[in-house]
Amino acid sequence: MILNRTELELVLAEVAPVLPGGWIQKIHQPQPRTIVLDIRVPGETHRLLISCEPNSARLHLTTGSHPNPPTPPPFCQFLRAHFQGARLDKICQIENDRIVELQITSKDGPRKIICELTGPKANILILDAERRLLRDCTRQCTEIGKTYAPPPQGNSLPKPALSRFPGSAGGKYPVSEGIDAYYREQESVQTVDRVKDERRRALKKTLKKEQRLIEAWRGDLAKAAGYHDYARYGELIKANLGTITKGTDQIEVTDYFDDQLPTITIPLDPMKSAQGNMDDYFRKHRKYLAAEQELRPRIERAEIDLERLRQELQEIEQGTWAPTIAPPTKLNRATSIKPRTLDQPRGPFRRFISADGLPIFVGRNARENDDLTFGLAKSDDLWLHARGTPGSHVVVRLGKGADPPPETLRDAATLALLYSDLKKSGKGDVIYTRRKWVKKAKGQAPGAVIVTQEKSVHVSLDKNRLNVIKQRTSHE
Repeated sequence: MILNRTELELVLAEVAPVLPGGWIQKIHQPQPRTIVLDIRVPGETHRLLISCEPNSARLHLTTGSHPNPPTPPPFCQFLRAHFQGARLDKICQIENDRIVELQITSKDGPRKIICELTGPKANILILDAERRLLRDCTRQCTEIGKTYAPPPQGNSLPKPALSRFPGSAGGKYPVSEGIDAYYREQESVQTVDRVKDERRRALKKTLKKEQRLIEAWRGDLAKAAGYHDYARYGELIKANLGTITKGTDQIEVTDYFDDQLPTITIPLDPMKSAQGNMDDYFRKHRKYLAAEQELRPRIERAEIDLERLRQELQEIEQGTWAPTIAPPTKLNRATSIKPRTLDQPRGPFRRFISADGLPIFVGRNARENDDLTFGLAKSDDLWLHARGTPGSHVVVRLGKGADPPPETLRDAATLALLYSDLKKSGKGDVIYTRRKWVKKAKGQAPGAVIVTQEKSVHVSLDKNRLNVIKQRTSHE
């Protein structure tokens, strides 16, 4: 709803005797098509709101605060550059229409702000002393630099409509107060509706992500379940190592884990030795145990969260939902339920927990690499980096004199490979040493180091290992 001519006349009757001679102290643009001028007159400061929103074009005094964007829009920057500290000389209505002119003396000389409050084509324009168009709020004008002419009127103006804002009894500026209260209430309702729509979209998006994630975890769990008996196979191969020759693709053994002592056939990889086949079976059984320990509780927690999200979405659809934040604060998308990923750590450095419960820190850029290695890391900590290529510094926190467990070393090396230029190839060598054997490279950029007494390990990006590491992301 926009102001009609009568309402605009009543507003001007209130402000025209008060604002002229005042100084424009502050300028804000809380909405794309709304500006607020803080005008100082002797003894008090008035806030003049001018909006050229198509459905709420208006001009009136306002009270309270209006949330502003973090960075002022270009039109606001222009106004601040040319009108902050300027004097308002006169405010008047043009040709009895819904157009208001503010005559201003600025540091650049006489200027005018034209407020066309005429509905769909409403606009705020800036004119120079010769009434040439300098700038407009909506960027609808193609006549920049040309002499301004008011929008053409019809053959006759419509009869004045009655004011819908009688104002509050006893108010100093009753019409402005009535208009201000009405639009604040409307904006509050619109804000709640906007928050509700944003929350609905966020919930639907998160539900899809959570469902896909749960399905992926169930698939990993089902795959790992196939390794349930692999520890038994490994033990049976171990008991028969001396009878297995390389190139054999299976072996028949007595299953002494079964009271009936049946003979079973165990498949073998003919390209690997007996020891290699045994290690493979034990390794896959460890994957099964890790999946049972990690994935099953995670799926249960995710399903509980999923049900809570479904319930909230149902409340929105049924109209019983209420925002947990007060308008006009916007919905904070960061509070939406989201699965954390490898690239969503909190605080400085990426942070993970190894299979053995040891903290792993990964730098995200050259500066963090430098801070991690020469700030956070202690002399006995383990330090890793992909060999011969740009990448992140990786540090594993170790106790004094302690050696890194094999699985921790493999986890940290995998992360060093992942956050390096070797990621695309999916495999490569990672060097590792104690932090005390890493020195700054003098005269080089941050993160450049000289490493001595290093060892290396060859690693490949193992999807299952990465999934497990990802779910152990530290929340410190």
